[in-house]
Amino acid sequence: MDALFTSTGSLLAIMAITIALALFLQRFRGFKMLGPALLAIVISVILANLKVVPFSAEVYGVVAQYAIPLSIAMMLLSVDIKAMLKLSKKPIVSIALAGLTVSAVTVVAGIIFAPMIEEGWKVAGMFVGTYTGGSANLTAIGYGLGALPTTFAAANAADYVIGVPTLIAMFAFPRFASQSKWFQKVWPFSLSNEELEGKHGELDEDPFLQEKKWSITDIAWSFAIAFGITALASYLAGFMPESFQGAARILLITTIAIIVAQFGPVKKIKGNMDLGLYVALFFLTTIGYMVNIKAFVGSTLAIALFCFVVIILSLTVHALLCRLLKIEYQYVVIGIIASIADGSTSALVAASANWKNLVSLAIVLGVIGMVMGNYLGFGVAYLIKYIIGG
Repeated sequence: MDALFTSTGSLLAIMAITIALALFLQRFRGFKMLGPALLAIVISVILANLKVVPFSAEVYGVVAQYAIPLSIAMMLLSVDIKAMLKLSKKPIVSIALAGLTVSAVTVVAGIIFAPMIEEGWKVAGMFVGTYTGGSANLTAIGYGLGALPTTFAAANAADYVIGVPTLIAMFAFPRFASQSKWFQKVWPFSLSNEELEGKHGELDEDPFLQEKKWSITDIAWSFAIAFGITALASYLAGFMPESFQGAARILLITTIAIIVAQFGPVKKIKGNMDLGLYVALFFLTTIGYMVNIKAFVGSTLAIALFCFVVIILSLTVHALLCRLLKIEYQYVVIGIIASIADGSTSALVAASANWKNLVSLAIVLGVIGMVMGNYLGFGVAYLIKYIIGG
């Protein structure tokens, strides 16, 4: 049976409707927990397997070629290195340890699990990316490594099954920590109430996925700069060995975007993160469209177990190291969440715990994690490939 819609115009329309629906559903608590990225994939998988859209189409490749590089460039235009340098050392150490422990644990676990999983070394790199800087890194690394659609979908599904309960626990943890005498005895390092109080920082002027004052000029410049960065990075990547060009392209986009983001006029552009996510969602819908559930289910269990081992061991090692370094637990919590999810989610945890003075810090930590994620993810992926001979 042929799909109901097959023309390029109709498929683009369905992609846009799917994205709009995924973003609209974020106003409801249950769907907000899933996040727009996973919702877009799930809706797309359902549409494809109900034969509403085809499993393959030429337009999917066109979207994949441009959406992810463009979205990465847009998101990284929000990086402010000066703001990062003003941070105290302890939160920086916390987020850095998060990335390093995830990388080390994934290398060890990847040597065991990667041979059991199709494209296992690519999955390892994707997990390092997502647990260092969020799901945007998972998508970027998977794209750069040329991962199959089923690999994308299985990695996202495993991340949801294992990652969401971890986030729920992190939301509950501040209350437990503040009331548990046992925890306070085991981890006596804490910020005072005075240090936790304060006004939200300037970064709240451009809140992620929330209402804001936004001009068409901001949107135009964001697209123009991102296209320019993508074109330059693609040209430079062409000089690399063919087998490394995909990864090189993403790494060059990351580096160039961070440099461009430091110029004053670029810092004034609002909505880069929102636009970047919107563009990335087009790519994620095509991933969902290309997933045949019958072929997908069998590959998920091993990836989920791999994901579980990475999260549990990474959290354990990270916590032990932070405890040895006497880092206040509030910094550790927002660092972990900034790594597992993103800065906005970490800021939400800080706000819900009434750690008002840490809200802007949480957002900055999320940006640092996102920057680290691409470099560490590709590094770990190729290291595991070299070790196991993938």
